[in-house]
Amino acid sequence: MSIIVNPRRGPYRLYFYDGRRVTGSGDLELSKTGKGCRPKEFRYREAGRSHPRHVPTKDLLREFRRERVYLTGEDEPFRSMCSDLQVPVTVIRVCRTCLLVDRITPLKQKNAVKYGREEICMHCAKNELRREAGYMGGMGMKSIGHLENMLEMYQDLDRVLGMLQPEASKPAQTLFDRLEPHAIRETQPITALPLPKKFIQASGVKNLMPVQQLCVDAGLLKGRDQLVVAATASGKTFIGEMAGVKNHSEGRGGMLFLVPLVALANQKYRRFTERYGDFLNVSLLTGVSRIHIPETRVNARRSMKSDIIVGTYEGVDHHLRMGRRLAKVGTVVIDEVQMLEDADRGHRLDGLIARLRHVAPHAQFLFLSATIGSPSLLAKKLQSELVRYDERPVGLERHLIFTERKEKIDLIKKLVFEEFRKTSSKGFRGQTIVFTNSRARCHTVADAIGKKAMPYHAGLSAKERRDVERMFEKGEIAAVVTTAALAAGVDFPASQVIFDALAMGISWLKVQEFSQMMGRAGRPDFHDLGKVVILAEPGGVYSRESGGGTEEEVAIRLLKGEMEEVAPVYDIEGSSEEYVANAVVCGGDRGCLIEICSTMVGELEDVWPLLKQEGYIRERNGKIVLSPLGQVMAEHFIGIERLSRILKMVRKTADPLAIVAELDCVEDQDA
Repeated sequence: MSIIVNPRRGPYRLYFYDGRRVTGSGDLELSKTGKGCRPKEFRYREAGRSHPRHVPTKDLLREFRRERVYLTGEDEPFRSMCSDLQVPVTVIRVCRTCLLVDRITPLKQKNAVKYGREEICMHCAKNELRREAGYMGGMGMKSIGHLENMLEMYQDLDRVLGMLQPEASKPAQTLFDRLEPHAIRETQPITALPLPKKFIQASGVKNLMPVQQLCVDAGLLKGRDQLVVAATASGKTFIGEMAGVKNHSEGRGGMLFLVPLVALANQKYRRFTERYGDFLNVSLLTGVSRIHIPETRVNARRSMKSDIIVGTYEGVDHHLRMGRRLAKVGTVVIDEVQMLEDADRGHRLDGLIARLRHVAPHAQFLFLSATIGSPSLLAKKLQSELVRYDERPVGLERHLIFTERKEKIDLIKKLVFEEFRKTSSKGFRGQTIVFTNSRARCHTVADAIGKKAMPYHAGLSAKERRDVERMFEKGEIAAVVTTAALAAGVDFPASQVIFDALAMGISWLKVQEFSQMMGRAGRPDFHDLGKVVILAEPGGVYSRESGGGTEEEVAIRLLKGEMEEVAPVYDIEGSSEEYVANAVVCGGDRGCLIEICSTMVGELEDVWPLLKQEGYIRERNGKIVLSPLGQVMAEHFIGIERLSRILKMVRKTADPLAIVAELDCVEDQDA
């Protein structure tokens, strides 16, 4: 039997412990006498009994001498009394919260959890954590399980509760993890490379960045096809520039630099024009805008015979689908090649790459991405050499905060201005990209932050977007608030990225999309550290159909997740669209058509019988011929199912607006 004494205000609480359970407890009062402190009164209550009874103090002293006596904390009066009575006393660490329910839990290194100015046991810490999480409502068991794992890892309840109490938390409490930077490797000066002098002078580059050096070592300037996977701001664009200008200077043809979004194409076009416009012709090809107002059109050269053509995937693809030829191409750069995984546009990029390989068989192909799953397998499918650089030039802190949706905007505003008040060792102020799930929310958040924040999304005119880009570049604004859908096109040098939502529209982000957006934080030439803050709403969803858990569960999955292999299988709609587009590029040669389809990364369904049955395609004199409607499918990026819907609607009404509205409604329901 052990007697455990807990000093506190008022009487001392004594626990009689047999090693497994508390058999009884009591309250002891001391009084000062001429001989020192002595027991005055002791009331004892057996376990299971509700009423205490008085016990003579001489009986208690007898127990003191017979059993082991422990103190839960230093107490001079009690220790002095035991010394006078020759009773040995040992100080023991126990959980104070357990003592409140007559439970003894010794604290050891493995189970002690810091909580305020004291330590409690892991069991009590988890109970307190669940209680606090319960106040938020809607938090799933996976999220609570994650918090408990964090508690076991850090053994600091305050730090974990900081994720649930952002208004009172400190950055160290919300930190999920930190991706450490790596020392910059020694690289060659650009003057040591076999590149044109005009290019070297105009580039503004003195030494290669590490991933650029790896590409050069792997045969970049010898015409090797490469899949380059490296973090944002690691210098991937310049890899394409080096190869493109070198190939052009040696007479192999011009460069196609293709990106997924018009906003990004406009940025690249301005950059290339400013750098190389004095000795190279640069053109922009982004297709036809659906909104015909002057502000949507960038004043740019549009010739297809330029030395460098910057375009969107669809802009160049439409040129091919119309049966038009390209001038001699020496280099094809596919930026953001992870778009192959996009559910809506992946098959089009896949088909475009296959078509470009056919029309430019001798060109050097470079595929660039910051984040992609199983890159070695994709490199094999793209018949390219993998160049992978996982090291970050700038460290990245990732913070996870659980908070109600109504509290997010105030927290975002606080985080934005805290970052804006900082200045890096390179002399740049901290700036933020806030990602949210809708255009309307962009304006709501930006308006709440104030004049130092601007919305940025595809619904703005080209001029409005350029104005935001210019203001951000000059450090005039603290934040841009943009949609997840525009993530690949955002090229702002931000030190901080905040996720107001983890959805794109009403669908949860994928690991690859999240990693791409997260990688926007921290640039080596601007910042000392990148910071990512995820604001996750416990129980939050954006539609009943979104599935995959609640927002705080999705946050944990994204932070811990691994990207899947790029191995899409296309449905009838996507397969039929790519099949007719490939048929146009092949000029009706069936053997060529089979070859192009076989070089695609994804797997096409056998749509020939269905297309033939519907009369959209036929074979005549050994050649494949598209009907007028088959040509429409190819030129306007339409698959067989969508075309069928359009034809049915045309029979009902001649009003094009009504057709478009009904078509959108049907497709929304299918989604």
